[in-house]
Amino acid sequence: MEAQALHTYERGPDGPSQGGPPRLNTPPSPNGNSNNNNNRNNESLSSLLLRSLVIVGILLLGWWALQSFIQGGTSSSNQNAIEIPYSSFYAEVEKDNVKTAVFQGQDVTGEFKDPVADPNNPGKTSIYYHFTQLASGDPKLIQLLLQHNVSVTAKPTSDGSLWLNILFNALPWVFLGVLFLFIIRRATQGQQNIFSFGKSRARLIMEDRPSTTFADVAGVDEAKNDLVEIVEFLKTPQKFQRLGGKIPRGVLLVGPPGTGKTLLARAVAGEAGVPFFSMSGSEFVEVLVGVGASRVRDLFDQAKKAAPSIIFIDEIDAVGRQRGASINSNDEREQTLNQLLVEMDGFDVRQAVVVLAATNRPEGLDKALLRPGRFDRRVTVDRPDWKGRLAILQIHTRKVPLAPDVDLEAIARATPGMVGADLANLVNEAALLAARRNLDAVNQNCFLEALDKIVLGAERPLVLSEEDLKVVAYHEGGHALTALLTEHVDPVGKVTIVPRGQALGVTRYLPLDDRHNYSREYLEARLVTALGGRAAEEVAIGRITTGAENDLQQVTQIARHMVTNWGMSDRIGPLFFQEREDPLERAAFGRRDYSEKTASLIDKEVDRIVKAAYNRALSLLREHRVTLDRIAQALRLYETLDTQQLRQIMIETGAIKAAATYYRE
Repeated sequence: MEAQALHTYERGPDGPSQGGPPRLNTPPSPNGNSNNNNNRNNESLSSLLLRSLVIVGILLLGWWALQSFIQGGTSSSNQNAIEIPYSSFYAEVEKDNVKTAVFQGQDVTGEFKDPVADPNNPGKTSIYYHFTQLASGDPKLIQLLLQHNVSVTAKPTSDGSLWLNILFNALPWVFLGVLFLFIIRRATQGQQNIFSFGKSRARLIMEDRPSTTFADVAGVDEAKNDLVEIVEFLKTPQKFQRLGGKIPRGVLLVGPPGTGKTLLARAVAGEAGVPFFSMSGSEFVEVLVGVGASRVRDLFDQAKKAAPSIIFIDEIDAVGRQRGASINSNDEREQTLNQLLVEMDGFDVRQAVVVLAATNRPEGLDKALLRPGRFDRRVTVDRPDWKGRLAILQIHTRKVPLAPDVDLEAIARATPGMVGADLANLVNEAALLAARRNLDAVNQNCFLEALDKIVLGAERPLVLSEEDLKVVAYHEGGHALTALLTEHVDPVGKVTIVPRGQALGVTRYLPLDDRHNYSREYLEARLVTALGGRAAEEVAIGRITTGAENDLQQVTQIARHMVTNWGMSDRIGPLFFQEREDPLERAAFGRRDYSEKTASLIDKEVDRIVKAAYNRALSLLREHRVTLDRIAQALRLYETLDTQQLRQIMIETGAIKAAATYYRE
């Protein structure tokens, strides 16, 4: 699908430069794991339990200390009390030496009028006493005390306090014991975890919680139709089995990044209503040898027990790479792949377990993985056309308040080459921009500015000299004018000399429709417009600068592909030439699969095609030098020109007839 073409003026060796050459079929992309959820929940629960036990223990210990302090304070007044025999107390009463007596159960405490010597410690005297009366009580004692004018007080027996004291005295020690056992158990589990490497780390989504369905997927209708049969089999497997049919063992989702392969797999699980085991290919491989194979066995065992079910392996090329294709072989990865091959080939035909896998590099997968009986089907998840992009935008804007002026169809047509992830980012950037402006809804201008930010880059407050501004204005004006004067080229959408990203100026083209094929005339026109910036510098300024670096990369790539890949050279003919990418083949047979004479001829043809395009750009700009000057002056004045402003300049300078093929009136 056709990407939005960009021509940028870049800074030279002293400044930043754009990255590699743009690709014809590559859309602009925005600037842009893993433990089991159940394990994380268990770890958080254990951590919460441990913190709770610690807090309760601290509170109990504090309460225990407070009770000890209170009891110590209460008994501090009687800390000098002496323990006297029952008979000695009788004698002191008869001597009228007892002042008070407090009865509490069998305990009796009080004060003497005069100090009495401690029978157990002859050198100690005290006015406070304590003794224990008879278990059945002594009725004569009360009468004796009353006869000798002793103040008698009775207190209830504190049985509840006794048990409470026992509880608070014993509970802290019980808690410390439980805490100690908990710590020992955690340490034991940590030792046992050494032997749990082989357990699968797949994330399980149960059938009663389908978070995604086919209603959440748009722009890939062909892929959805291919997966409907899988869903129907998982819902009613007996419908196919009664006629001897076998469900495909595996389905490989192939497509560029961001096209929705993982989303499609989740939608299949949501539609079928079966357990969904999701795991990344990189999660199988560990440092320990044999762990990956063990995890594969455990994953398939879980899926078979939960059948009918779905296993989804994202980025399967991380573990399913072709064996022996690399100099640095990895025995652990190959063991994991071998176990995966065995598990997929060992399915019971009666078990409804389907393996879905996603990759954007199917050419690197092992051939044994792709044979019938394993991954029987390959579903291509390609970039959406403008109708698909419109459907994707409608899904992503369901919860976004849109202003009446928003035209999603226009946005969909202005974003050729973008995939679902790009469009989701576009909607998010537009919503963030509207929020920063305190708007109640996202309007069309927010979407357009968000698109410029994603495609062209964010604006930079860079101060350029007058000479640099003049060079950049003529450079971008040359791109725009050659595009306006050349047939078979995409219309110019915007020209700006405002620094964005790493570029000092940008010319943006908007294709009229999605392109799936490229003609020779279109590619030659692309070369002319790409070299228009360098040609404008030579025509208007008289010297060239380093700003055409990205343009030259793009031109060289397109011209070389025309000669070596697409057979668009009369001297070379309809032949295909490509350098070897496999390191083993390079070491054995050399870098190329063609001779040095052919390589020299290819270089000459590339040079001829590029020079012809450059001469064509020079001729157009010299013929319409007045229009080039007016565009450069307008860029210096307004910094950004859109299609209507460029059209007005073309009319005023008389160049509109030359561009009649572009302006279809």
